[in-house]
Amino acid sequence: MTHHRIPRRARLAAVLAAATLVPLAVGATPATAATPTVTCTSGKAGLAAELTADITAALKGRATTAAVAVRDNTTNTTCGLRIGDRFDSASVVKVTVLTTLLWDAQKTGRALTSTEKQLATNMITKSDNAATSTLWKQLGTTKIQGFLTVAKMSRTIPGSGGYWGLTQISAGDQMLLMNLLALKNSVLTDASRGYTLGLMYKVVSSQRWGVSAGAPSTARVQIKNGWLSRATHGWRVHSVGAFTSGGHSYTISVLTHDNNSMQYGVNTIQGLARLVHQDLAPAAVQTAQVFTPPAVPQEALPGTPETAAKDAVPATR
Repeated sequence: MTHHRIPRRARLAAVLAAATLVPLAVGATPATAATPTVTCTSGKAGLAAELTADITAALKGRATTAAVAVRDNTTNTTCGLRIGDRFDSASVVKVTVLTTLLWDAQKTGRALTSTEKQLATNMITKSDNAATSTLWKQLGTTKIQGFLTVAKMSRTIPGSGGYWGLTQISAGDQMLLMNLLALKNSVLTDASRGYTLGLMYKVVSSQRWGVSAGAPSTARVQIKNGWLSRATHGWRVHSVGAFTSGGHSYTISVLTHDNNSMQYGVNTIQGLARLVHQDLAPAAVQTAQVFTPPAVPQEALPGTPETAAKDAVPATR
């Protein structure tokens, strides 16, 4: 993997240039509504202003509706954009499914069965849909809602009718979830946190795009992505992750829709992530990442009501 450093001015120019090079689908036009203001605060002098400028620059001119939540636990830094807006979850909900399973097991002090461990591994590392459907059915929305309540993820609504990929999520709630995994807390035990992060660390290489782009070369990258195309709002492309390097810990959550292709959404997220990583870890050598989506980037089980009549299993990536 290639490592490199890019001066801040050059980084901004590159992001803006890239935004003009990705073609729009025929008939697509950029959103005309004013983009909500990025809001950042930080305990480190100058960092909030730098992050605000860079996140704004990364999204400028993009025909994408994006929600962003960043939390740096080391410098007490937070950034938010549309953090309460809801998006179809696609596969990022799989982290919530796993944490609910572990939280429920904690209550009786039981260990996961060998079957549950295999299902969890397939669900997170390979984004396996059938495994997710099995665990979703086993848990039921009552237990999932129970976890969401104790996790204070109040903007998340479990998908109904088995459509877990249509769970409504927000960037703010994803930040809360990532921080439950990153920091010691009373909701998830250290063992549950470590188990979940361990699987997110082992996500297959073809699915390690998104907020991992530009991460410090020394960082432990724990990530989960999701993607789904529907008749309205085009492609949903999401990426959430937790990053640790030495004593430095931070999380990045980016949700998007209104993308005309999967690649367009990936490009938007990765352009933003590179700048955020550079701002949060300016002395680190960044990793370079290029993602090319597969020829058929979505399984034939999209898990949407529009196609339920012809699809045997409600599922999504």
